[in-house]
Amino acid sequence: MNYKQQDSRRGTFRNWAMVMLLGMGLVACSKAPEDSAPKRPNIIYIMADDHTSQAFGVYGSRLADLNPTPTLDSLARSGMIFDNCFVNNAICVPSRAAILTGQHAQANGVIDLEGELPGERQYLPQELKKLGYQTAIIGKWHLGQEPSAFDYYKVLDKQGTYFDPVFRVRGDQPWPNNTEQYEGHSSDVITDQVLDWFQHTKKDDEPYFLMFHYKAPHDDFENAPRYESYLEDTFIPEPASLYDNGNNGSVATRGNNDTLTRIIGSSVSHRNLIRHQSMNIWQDENYKKYRNAEDIQDSELVKWEMDEAEKAYTSEVYQSYLKKYLRCVKGVDDNVKRFLAYLKENGMLENTIIVYTSDQGFMLGEHDYIDKRWMYDESMRMPFFIRYPEKIEAGTRTDAIINNTDFAPTLISLAGGKVPEYMQGHNFTSILETNVEPEDWQKSTYYRYWMHLAHRHGNPAHFGLRTKDYKLIFYYGRYWVDTDDPNADWNKESWGNDYTRHTPVAWEFYDLNEDPQEMDNRYGDPAYAGKIAELKEQLILKREELNETDENYPHIQKIIEQHWND
Repeated sequence: MNYKQQDSRRGTFRNWAMVMLLGMGLVACSKAPEDSAPKRPNIIYIMADDHTSQAFGVYGSRLADLNPTPTLDSLARSGMIFDNCFVNNAICVPSRAAILTGQHAQANGVIDLEGELPGERQYLPQELKKLGYQTAIIGKWHLGQEPSAFDYYKVLDKQGTYFDPVFRVRGDQPWPNNTEQYEGHSSDVITDQVLDWFQHTKKDDEPYFLMFHYKAPHDDFENAPRYESYLEDTFIPEPASLYDNGNNGSVATRGNNDTLTRIIGSSVSHRNLIRHQSMNIWQDENYKKYRNAEDIQDSELVKWEMDEAEKAYTSEVYQSYLKKYLRCVKGVDDNVKRFLAYLKENGMLENTIIVYTSDQGFMLGEHDYIDKRWMYDESMRMPFFIRYPEKIEAGTRTDAIINNTDFAPTLISLAGGKVPEYMQGHNFTSILETNVEPEDWQKSTYYRYWMHLAHRHGNPAHFGLRTKDYKLIFYYGRYWVDTDDPNADWNKESWGNDYTRHTPVAWEFYDLNEDPQEMDNRYGDPAYAGKIAELKEQLILKREELNETDENYPHIQKIIEQHWND
């Protein structure tokens, strides 16, 4: 081979090598955007059941000085706290359906405790799976059908039990026949199963979305034995409205001369003849005598008055009620501490969104009420805070109004996805990232409790609107109709205690700046006539916007039309 041939081959090799290097460079450049793209954040959504905002330190209630939630308070301060987060219906099943669908009740089809959410409507895990997420739910589910949209599930049957809980799992048999049972208190066991998922099931090469749901502190409260002495010698601050409800309510909730207070709104005191808290403690004589509204004669519905002996009794019951509740809260807080310690020890707090909330609020004796269901703030308000150091500044707080249909759109957005048009909720990512409420952000939230006098709690059906400053509630009363009505099959027996008892129709209006405890119904006050008329117009528009009108329920619509201008 002569030098010219050698140089020619060398030149050919150099040209080939340059082409290869250039090609490799182009390939590397073409891959760079993918490789340099930010990794999708992991999402941990922790939800307790009935953990009301009054039972936190960070929400500054009368119970804050008891320091009931040191771990959760610390978590809240590491991100953003929402002071105006509200549920659309303060009852477990509809709330959970709203969270998973980003839709209100008539859109997602779940309006009451009998509602179910089939796999094809479990939208939140579906949308996150499209973005490459592995999905899991562990703990309380309570939506009837199999949580099939999740890659992994281990869920309680309905409410589940506080001790030695049984879980429904995916297996060889059709849902819900595959079960696993574990010994211990549910809060401990649910946390154990979450940690087990991290250690044995979670894939390290995929982002994850985990829904981590406690049963506690749902009633009837059963705490782990180790908490029996917690708060034992502590006097729990009592709400003034436990003993004097002022001008709260209306003829719809109190009746003429307060006579309906004997059957409406389950109570701490003996006020409610059908259900009050002592029957959950020691099954007192009133529970044996009155089990349903139809057992109560009209002659027994007389004005309720609380004498000194009844006040002493009510205080005793209240102290027991709150201590049981707060012991369950303590178990949740301690288990969240255990879980967060695991994440920290394993370097898993980076690029991870952590949400903590409850499925609704809960009445802790305010207005002499127990349970939830009401549109009053203690029931309607949801605790909600979120930690995501990459985008959310620690120690921030907002009074922007959000509700539980907004959770799914926001989590999808934070995951880098596009919010589906079928979701009715709003994406509040910009509030999280800037701590600024946009000028066009929603100024109100809609509420609807469909069930009437259900489960011996005695809450009348109602709907309404809440803004930052005001609240307007419409109680449309009992609306069962004759069997020839086209909607007669919608009249569910589990809803009411007494199918012959009507409750009055009435409005309530509260100025929340002047009356944050909702102790003075000002509906009918001429000073507020203009504001009430304005809110009624907003309420009409909100119901139309959300497809929450009653055009499919003409018997309800008739009542609305008859009493709208009362």
